[in-house]
Amino acid sequence: MSKFTKEDILKKAEELDVKFVRLQFTDILGVVKNVAITVEQLEDALDGKIMFDGSSIDGFTRIQESDMYLKPDYDTFTLFPWRPKTGGTVARLICDVYMPSGEAFKGDPRNVLKRALEEAEEMGYQMFVGPEPEFFLFQRDEDGNPTTKTNDQGGYFDLGPADTGQDTRRDIVLALEQMGFEMEASHHEVAPGQHEIDFKYEEALKTADNIGTFKFVTKAIANEHNLHATFMPKPIFGENGSGMHVHQSLFKDGENVFYDEEDRLGLSQTAYYYIGGLLKHAKAIAAITNPTVNSYKRLVPGYEAPVYLAWSSANRSALIRIPAARGLGTRLEMRNPDPTANPYLAIAVMLKAGLDGIKNKIEPPKEVLENIYDMSVEAKEERGIESLPGSIIEAVDYLLEDELIKDALGDHVLEHFVEAKKIEWDIYRTQVHGWELDEYLKVY
Repeated sequence: MSKFTKEDILKKAEELDVKFVRLQFTDILGVVKNVAITVEQLEDALDGKIMFDGSSIDGFTRIQESDMYLKPDYDTFTLFPWRPKTGGTVARLICDVYMPSGEAFKGDPRNVLKRALEEAEEMGYQMFVGPEPEFFLFQRDEDGNPTTKTNDQGGYFDLGPADTGQDTRRDIVLALEQMGFEMEASHHEVAPGQHEIDFKYEEALKTADNIGTFKFVTKAIANEHNLHATFMPKPIFGENGSGMHVHQSLFKDGENVFYDEEDRLGLSQTAYYYIGGLLKHAKAIAAITNPTVNSYKRLVPGYEAPVYLAWSSANRSALIRIPAARGLGTRLEMRNPDPTANPYLAIAVMLKAGLDGIKNKIEPPKEVLENIYDMSVEAKEERGIESLPGSIIEAVDYLLEDELIKDALGDHVLEHFVEAKKIEWDIYRTQVHGWELDEYLKVY
């Protein structure tokens, strides 16, 4: 149930002198879209009467069935803290997409996550998620186009003057706080120009909404500083890439079901089964959590990116890490996702995999305490430690073999996602890249 009523929103809009409202939704590839309306249309919007052409959105629907409706989630009403140059306060509402029949649209990523959360609820669980999205700040050239020149040479946890991006980061944090985020930490990351801003864990659907909001707010504030913010996983060769570690836990009746004080690691059998499910489906999940060609330039050994299918309570080279907090804070951290992932789809497939582990009592392999990066090939084989796919097309092949993850996405999302990824891979595969010219043009 919504905390706010239609009347609450209309009253708020009047009190806050709202002139425009952006009705936001997300396409299959995770890009935030919006339909802008004037405040005079807000009442119709709150009644779900605003229509848009779904055939214009990649992967949504066909021309002959293009009319779609946006139904706002009242609890997502908030103001943009920055004012447009044209004047007038701007608010936003995140919407679910519906068919003219009144049926929820199966291709709406938010609906995909809702379906997974309903399954968890039927089992008595509520999922909480805390993300750690990283990004780069780059300078713009004289024409305003983004470059890959960083605006600082700072390193991990550096302060100014080395971290000259701290003013931009501060303004991003302030804007997010004004939009209702509960911020936890912000700091410079390992690579020059790389930053991380963490916000408090929330119920899974709200966290997915927050990730989308975080990304467009970060870009908007960076733009005001004449910088370009990018969530591209690996924009600079030889530097660490940007990930989005996803912390997740399940609660039942207000208690964290991942915690067991009697266990050596403080983990319940439910938590172990959840880990088992994630590892079983990790290769298929990678297509969703790491959905671009560039994602796999980050997922290579030696740059703090996890590529090995293992778990550990004290080892960042494993795919799944168990942070030290216990009690209500007991959780596991999936370390391979990156911020190009559609947050709704990524959380949905991780949850479905974990629930599969619980339902089918999938025991995880033994914990790996050694640094896997230092292991020989023979040692990894002996321990049965496999790797994530090496490319998006390999990940898509694993996805197409995994009935559970396909079911989590649904036929519509699966079909359009796979089609988009195959096109992306084919374009990449047939391009002649700068490296090839540098390597071969003079030699041959």
